[in-house]
Amino acid sequence: FFFFFSRVVYEMERSQKLFSRRFKAALVAVCVAVCVTALSVWNRSRENTLLIPIQSSNGKLPTFSSRAYPNVRVIRCGHIVYAGAGGGKRIIISGAPASGKGTQCSLIVEKYGVKHISTGDALRAHVKNKTELGMQAKAFMDAGDLVPDDLIMKIMKEEALGEGTGANGWLLDGVPRTAPQVVSLNDNGLVPQVVIFLEVPDEVLVERCVGRLFDPETGNTYHRKYFPPPPEVAERCVQRSDDNEDTMRNRIEQFKSNRQSLIDGYKDQIVTIDGNRDKNEVFKDICAALDA
Repeated sequence: FFFFFSRVVYEMERSQKLFSRRFKAALVAVCVAVCVTALSVWNRSRENTLLIPIQSSNGKLPTFSSRAYPNVRVIRCGHIVYAGAGGGKRIIISGAPASGKGTQCSLIVEKYGVKHISTGDALRAHVKNKTELGMQAKAFMDAGDLVPDDLIMKIMKEEALGEGTGANGWLLDGVPRTAPQVVSLNDNGLVPQVVIFLEVPDEVLVERCVGRLFDPETGNTYHRKYFPPPPEVAERCVQRSDDNEDTMRNRIEQFKSNRQSLIDGYKDQIVTIDGNRDKNEVFKDICAALDA
């Protein structure tokens, strides 16, 4: 733009002497200002857009139609797709059961405006709304089978990148848990900027679990010792059947058996945070990681 107008001014001045030096200098200054402003706007639009190379493990490249996934920017180059969700943060939060993920997710959503995507909630919503993916999942559920990872990841993709998800980004909670899920998320274009890993000692996890209470009407979670329910809802709060010590210790061991897969899969993005502290102190460290 700048060089084009400079050349125009030069040629016209040389042929007809129509422009004074002062006018030419002013025109050049305007051209420079326009270029600087355009570059600034372009850089801001790309600030949170990291185009990440995605090479599918199954030889099939992920697809992102502009109508179905308006928030995804895609560049195809040979056998590689470069994709990124523009204009927002891409976060995964992980930790053992009762590590405080739910509390921190609420705080993250409140501050950054990202879409909180829980595996179980997303699956139930698609089944309830009878979407195409939901009907596929329901067939497995009705047969008493586990919903395959590939189908779960497609639902995660739809929730995170589909139409109506907004431009503030996403926060995945409850996935990935295994090495194949890490690969599948990558294949579907869900590559995080930051992976928050909450570290809490086993005994603290057990104590948090056995004292946990659930409000069936609102879905809110409380704790007998650390966060008692308000008097007006206390009577209706219940304890889930699996919130006992034996079950909890088994769940912790299952989480530990897959923990290394998460660490290996996101070694460049993972940030380990001490979750055995006041929730506000934990959140302060999370914000520091997200804003870095």
